[in-house]
Amino acid sequence: MTAYEIEPLSDECVKALRNSDHVCIGVSPFNSYFSAERLTSLARWATAAFADFHFFVPDEITAYTFEALGYSPGRARQKAHRQSRYTHNKIRSALTSLSVPNPDERVLSMVRLHANRRYQELFDEALVLYTESEAFRDACLEATRWVVEPKLPDGQAASLDQLRLGVRYFLAELPLFAGSGYIVGASNSMFAYHQRVRFLERFFDRELEWRPRDGQGFLVVREAAAERTLSPLGNTR
Repeated sequence: MTAYEIEPLSDECVKALRNSDHVCIGVSPFNSYFSAERLTSLARWATAAFADFHFFVPDEITAYTFEALGYSPGRARQKAHRQSRYTHNKIRSALTSLSVPNPDERVLSMVRLHANRRYQELFDEALVLYTESEAFRDACLEATRWVVEPKLPDGQAASLDQLRLGVRYFLAELPLFAGSGYIVGASNSMFAYHQRVRFLERFFDRELEWRPRDGQGFLVVREAAAERTLSPLGNTR
């Protein structure tokens, strides 16, 4: 079994982890990190460490990033749909291999989230704040820069127009960071990803105008060094 070490993103996340009974694992469709083997090991880890878990796949909204990179809306949707279908199939296979019941119910797609009243409530809160608060809008655009610029030719900076196109992706993800537990009906939840994001550090340190819901945390989850012995949650023993 692959061992993972975890890093709560803030002191508030440490507190949330003590009572967390659910984890939501973010999966980027175009990131090679999420191989079939990786998805299987993450599902195994989540099953051992938490009472309940979901995968979140930002499937159709990846089209917004492609639009920011210059693709036409139609072509962007085609690319997003094709890769997202492949990602969903990998997750389903991983869960089936572990005999996880009802594997499709463990995946939060954008179709499912759009039909979720609590997701929509959080999305509306984020969108209003993005529209009305210059400071929050600037923070979201800067987070979008982190997503877009690595995909541009070397050394090229994203234009403001590109960031405004791409930020739609980030705004659609934000409700999961703010309240994955609230969305799925869990009292406490951790969102898990393998990278740190400056926006989320500030978000979970309560430095921004919008804040995560009570009981919500964020974990940076990485494969543990071979010489370490870890508990199922990843804490070094």
